[in-house]
Amino acid sequence: MELRHLRYFLAVCEEMNITKAAEKLMIAQPPLSRQIRDLEEEIGTQLFIRDHHNLRLTEEGIRFRTYANRIVTLADRSVEDIKEMHTGLRGTVYIAEVEGKAPRLAATYISAFGSKYPLVQYNIWNGNSDEVTQRVRNGLADLAIIMEPYDPQGLHSEVIYKEPWIAMFSSEHPLARKKGNTIRLDMLKDHDLIIPSRGSRLQEINDWFAPAGITPRIKARISNATIAYELCQQNVGVAIYPAGAGDLIRGENVLIKKITHPEHTASYVLIYSDEHPLSPVADKFIEYIRSEDFKLN
Repeated sequence: MELRHLRYFLAVCEEMNITKAAEKLMIAQPPLSRQIRDLEEEIGTQLFIRDHHNLRLTEEGIRFRTYANRIVTLADRSVEDIKEMHTGLRGTVYIAEVEGKAPRLAATYISAFGSKYPLVQYNIWNGNSDEVTQRVRNGLADLAIIMEPYDPQGLHSEVIYKEPWIAMFSSEHPLARKKGNTIRLDMLKDHDLIIPSRGSRLQEINDWFAPAGITPRIKARISNATIAYELCQQNVGVAIYPAGAGDLIRGENVLIKKITHPEHTASYVLIYSDEHPLSPVADKFIEYIRSEDFKLN
């Protein structure tokens, strides 16, 4: 077994498609399929369940992926460590992030870190909190910026930013007549609401509204704040989201107001895996984030 076999295997794990993995590796599909079969024969067990053009990892494949990640990471880390001694810090930091303020936080960190280590490169992936967390657990991202709530099992985590929840609605909506930059929670009780689609968010909103004796009127549950913005433009309802969603507003036809009485806060969390060793460059990147006092206004 050679290191390239492990890299091929991990590429297939990431794509779960031989053709896409081959394109990513810039090799032909038949040789990649043969290399995976050779690897399975050497190990003596099936690593993938093949169903037409779809792939799924077997239990043995899931276990082997953990070891393969560790071996490849250790190999890369040894090479990068020696290079750093001679040329300075190099390598790629693999970052996963959610929408909202996470891209701005990541960009701030990359800019600051890059001024000190200009040879470092970055691979950035975006998804919802559940997808991003799983990516870290699978060793496909060194670190991630997600929003609470989340499952912390197997993860190091640290709150890095907090922001209030806001109401976002059309300038034609009745709430647009309310003066000021805030709106009371009880003012939302008779209006259709647009909320994030995650089940944990629905529970969070219910728990927020319940002490005020309000049952939220859910009009739409959506996976992306951009969709919320478009629905608000058409006056479909009131979107309630963490304040980062307000960064999407591009004109005067959609308004935002901070929700108060009571306020509700969203937290962004930096996470990385307990199980997968970090490369030297990722380790240094996280250390830098934690040592600097980054603040977004």
